[in-house]
Amino acid sequence: MTELNLRQSAILPEKPRPIISIGLGGIVHDAHYPAYKIAGFNVAGGFDLNAARASMMKDKFDIPIIYESLEQTIEQAPDNVVYDVAVPGNIIVDILTALPDRSTVLIQKPMGNHLDEARRILNICRDKHLVAAINFQLRYAPYIIAARDMIDQGIIGELYDIEARMQINTPWHLWDFLFQLPRMEILYHSIHYIDLIRSFLGTPRSVYAKTIPHPSAPSLKGGARSMIIMDYGDNPRANVMTNHNHSYGIEKQQSYFKFEGSKGALKISAGLNMNYPDGVPDKFEYTTTDVNNNETPWQSLDISGSWFPEAFIGTMASLMRKANGETDELPTAVDDAFQTMAVVEAAYESNKSGGTPIPKE
Repeated sequence: MTELNLRQSAILPEKPRPIISIGLGGIVHDAHYPAYKIAGFNVAGGFDLNAARASMMKDKFDIPIIYESLEQTIEQAPDNVVYDVAVPGNIIVDILTALPDRSTVLIQKPMGNHLDEARRILNICRDKHLVAAINFQLRYAPYIIAARDMIDQGIIGELYDIEARMQINTPWHLWDFLFQLPRMEILYHSIHYIDLIRSFLGTPRSVYAKTIPHPSAPSLKGGARSMIIMDYGDNPRANVMTNHNHSYGIEKQQSYFKFEGSKGALKISAGLNMNYPDGVPDKFEYTTTDVNNNETPWQSLDISGSWFPEAFIGTMASLMRKANGETDELPTAVDDAFQTMAVVEAAYESNKSGGTPIPKE
């Protein structure tokens, strides 16, 4: 079988816009700025409430200007700026309210901490005519771009099954704020997989979900293990399964996305989640049926780049292209992201309502 030639990278804007960062935390350090450097995007300035943090980021990434306040940030921003907002969900509303009407803004996920906040964010963006997107960047990981191209070409036929499976050992201590949250695993981790499945299949008609803590991490109250069934009827099947406390070595850890169709299947091993933050190499494997409907051996495809940082190019690039009028599409627009938040909310409602009691004699 000839090796497939699949697209693996996002389409870049013809005229990139300057970027102003509001919030200069770990995700900006680890993913936003490395991605923008690869893409050749210009970071024009930044603001963070933590002056020491801002100073460190300025020195490391050669940020031209560090603003002293949000007001100064807005006053001195270029006319065609993209605001890159990476702040806790509970202050997104205040920042969006302060931005000028018709601004272009990329908002770090999640879209608030619950559906009511997401609805407020959506309404503010509509009322102020913001060109706004949520940074659901997994959609733009190079291996996901390749998988989407493969599926769109019909190479594995009609899509019957999507599964996201994480059996990993996540070092939650790297994010202290998560220990204070009543909602954690689905809202801050499995939300990526819910959004990814939605990007292929649309919004499900219902959700069955259970999220629970792990005895080894009792202080992590917002869940560390989740099971989520996204109900699309008889076909396709779509499941998310996560266990963040598999602390028995890397050998049996799993981190994969599996797509099965009528003419083949593909499996992506997402190495970032294993041995985090160092990760292990990704794998992209696939099999198809031949003209006689016989299965062919599994093959591997080399993928250039990974989830961190390359996926973060795509969310910013698509937003810039939309703001420039280069495309009518904005896949992670706040209107679409709100539907992901609605599925997340339904998952928590399902978790709260519990399963069906077993009938007695």
